Amino acid sequence: MRAAEGFLWMLAVTVGAYVLGRWLQRKTGSALVNPVFIGSGIVIAALLLSRQGIQDYSACRQAVTAFLGPATVALAVPLYRNRQALATRFAEAVVGVATGSLATIVAVVVFGHWLSIGPVLELSLSLKSVTAPIALEIARILGGNPPLTAILVVTTGITGAIVGPGFLSLVRVHDPVARGLAVGTTSHAIGTAAMLQEGETQGAMAGVAFSLNAVLMGLLAPLLIPWLLSLVAQP
Repeated sequence: MRAAEGFLWMLAVTVGAYVLGRWLQRKTGSALVNPVFIGSGIVIAALLLSRQGIQDYSACRQAVTAFLGPATVALAVPLYRNRQALATRFAEAVVGVATGSLATIVAVVVFGHWLSIGPVLELSLSLKSVTAPIALEIARILGGNPPLTAILVVTTGITGAIVGPGFLSLVRVHDPVARGLAVGTTSHAIGTAAMLQEGETQGAMAGVAFSLNAVLMGLLAPLLIPWLLSLVAQP
């Protein structure tokens, strides 16, 4: 298969897999049927059956991820429409996102040390709720494992998108602002997509949360994570 044909085939499989996952989600009406999870499974199966490797898929991956920037910028539209909801609770949103971001890192490092999973895995896990581009750069700076970090980031996003809305309903968190901030803080862009399907306000707040979380972690994580790792390593 020539490079151009291979690229077009993989692009068609990727787009078709996501469209199928989205159709199934609308058909079932269940958050458990996540299009990213279903689409990823179909793409992996297609690569295995066609004996293609991840290197063969790289051109398609780059083409698809090129749309992440415009998609993120497009979140400004629902945010503008819901600017009043954010303005009236801006301080609460900042404190909530910052607290959630720091709590995630501290919990991972503490429990990771308790379970003796090793510093590399602890580092990668502590970045699981940061959007992938920033998480990967922080992992490289701190000497972590970028591929492992990427897997954990995507897994966290999918898990949060599937479990997050149901869990918030279970604990009786029904406020759209709070729901969006919670899922956006822990599950970044994939969780934000799930919140947009739930409602425009939820999606806008999730976009604010994952963007703010990315900025905070980009500034703090390179200093905070090594300090925490050294702190728990002390006898």
